[in-house]
Amino acid sequence: MAGLAVAIAAWFWLGNAAGAKECPVQAEEAAAIGDAAVGELAALNGTGEGRGYATMAFKDADGADMTIADFKGKALLVNFWASWCVPCREEMPALDALATKYNSDAFMVLPINLDIGEGGLDKAKAFLEENGFANLPLFADNSFAAFERLKQQAVAVGLPATLVLDENGCELAVLQGPAHWDTPDGEAVIERLLALGA
Repeated sequence: MAGLAVAIAAWFWLGNAAGAKECPVQAEEAAAIGDAAVGELAALNGTGEGRGYATMAFKDADGADMTIADFKGKALLVNFWASWCVPCREEMPALDALATKYNSDAFMVLPINLDIGEGGLDKAKAFLEENGFANLPLFADNSFAAFERLKQQAVAVGLPATLVLDENGCELAVLQGPAHWDTPDGEAVIERLLALGA
């Protein structure tokens, strides 16, 4: 009997150590987002498996350290992009239009640039300035650690990649590749996300 108790305790400890979740499983919420993702957003997959990104680190335009937790209270559309990535560049006007319409106390488009190396931040800043995006602030991770985490967890394999997060930084959906976010299909996803937090 004691052996069984030890085995159960070990199983419980190992299971929690190996697969500890930062967030609760949110199957219904993820399904709601997935159901809204049609047409231009058909490739968006509702997940809600308990992955959380509150500790995901990056920097602002001035080089100050930030994490997803700094945006607690807002649902987020976190888009990973790079200035050398052609599909990323093509997607940015749609993200800016979405941000212009929906950024608020309840929601934000959060672009994270992944131009690596010393001049990465300058390249990203130049691209954003050249295109005059009104609502896409510069955040960056020139260490690439944030995206490596996504790759290790099999969340994303290439750029662009987008995470749909709830107000606690918990993943509800993932999109691999670009999308026309500034369409009725894209807006329907955001409307559904905002309805979940209402």
